[in-house]
Amino acid sequence: MQIEITREYIDQVEEAIERDDKTFILETMEDMYPADITTVLYELDTNESKYVMDLLPAEVGAEILSDLDYDIRTDFLQYFTSEEIARYVNLMDSDDAVDILNEQSVQTREEVIALLDNDDKVKDILDLLRYEEDCAGGLMAKELIKVNLNWRVRQCIEEIRRQAEDVEKIYTVYVVDNHGKLVGRISVKTLLLAKDDKLVQDIYNPDVISIESFRDEGEVVAVMQRYDLDAIPVVNIQGRLLGRITIDDVIDVMQEQAELSRQLMTGISENVEEDDSVFRISRSRLPWLIIGMVGGLLAAQFMGFFEADIAMLPAVALFVPLITATGGNVGIQSSSIIIQTLTSNAVIFENFGQRMFKVLMVALLNAIIISVLVFSLSYLFRRDITLSMVVSVALFSVVMLASLMGTLTPMVLDKFGVNPAVAAGPFITTANDLLGLGIYFAVAHMLYNL
Repeated sequence: MQIEITREYIDQVEEAIERDDKTFILETMEDMYPADITTVLYELDTNESKYVMDLLPAEVGAEILSDLDYDIRTDFLQYFTSEEIARYVNLMDSDDAVDILNEQSVQTREEVIALLDNDDKVKDILDLLRYEEDCAGGLMAKELIKVNLNWRVRQCIEEIRRQAEDVEKIYTVYVVDNHGKLVGRISVKTLLLAKDDKLVQDIYNPDVISIESFRDEGEVVAVMQRYDLDAIPVVNIQGRLLGRITIDDVIDVMQEQAELSRQLMTGISENVEEDDSVFRISRSRLPWLIIGMVGGLLAAQFMGFFEADIAMLPAVALFVPLITATGGNVGIQSSSIIIQTLTSNAVIFENFGQRMFKVLMVALLNAIIISVLVFSLSYLFRRDITLSMVVSVALFSVVMLASLMGTLTPMVLDKFGVNPAVAAGPFITTANDLLGLGIYFAVAHMLYNL
């Protein structure tokens, strides 16, 4: 019977732990998915979570540890001995095992490796530990199914049965030559339907997409998205098959990239979590807040140049928030679309003229609609046709220029190797505030002959 995870159930688990009722915990969690048990553990304190983990089968515990958030897992595993960690690592895929070992001290890492009872897994882990975490080699798992180009189907089936004991999901069967070089792939269906004495080289598909171990994780994501892959083989510079990266690992990278982009676009300069220290959270926010403050002071100083104009016509100052807010919003919208395209590794400078024409047409349509609306509403409330014209013309110009700036700035930063996400948020907003104010007062100065 599947248990619904509610506050009431969490309270029952806490009470069961307090009275050492192991039966209740085991019976209620027996049919739970590991992901659901993880949800329960997030609601418990560390000691309670450790109590539950010690009761669960090692296979379930291994899956839970693999899926835990990095920061929580690092703190959680401090309560485990090296023997306990090794118990779970023995049951993990090599890539998940390496992720956990990289989070431990050197002493704990060496102790855990020494306690592993599978020599092949030890070899795989040691091989993966030498790769940086943010490259294809650091993402890949060594567990995969491969067959030799010169084998017969009968031998392949036997080898697949043997290798499949260590592989949880079989996405495809890779074909290698006598030197271990990846030459193609073959589906399980093809093998099952082929005659036993058929050679692999007569039925395999040489069309296989792979990626080198040194490639950045962003390139891995882009390739798997472009070709809609569930898994991608990883090769070395000579083309020898090293491992594979599966879709679940790529989704994790995509989530991390999306979170980082979101934080950068909102003016947070580091990857922070809610439970990080006050100092670290403040440090991540402060740079952009200072930039925004400086931008505000510049805007105030800029408005000082038109102090005499504002004194002669105070109504002009009423529309300053409208001009700055619209310019900032338009700039962020434009930059967000470009950043999304850049993140997908699309060739954004391909058909550049056509892209820019489309950007200008969108900006023109928006500018016309907004300027007509603001002219009508401002005249309705103020009954000053000249003021309404000033606001309308200024807003039209601001929308056009902010769209152009929001489009070009991320592209220029990306061209110089700077993360384009930093172009959004406070940077675009501050720049467009100054730009909008300059346009607004310049138009007012001309139309009012101030």
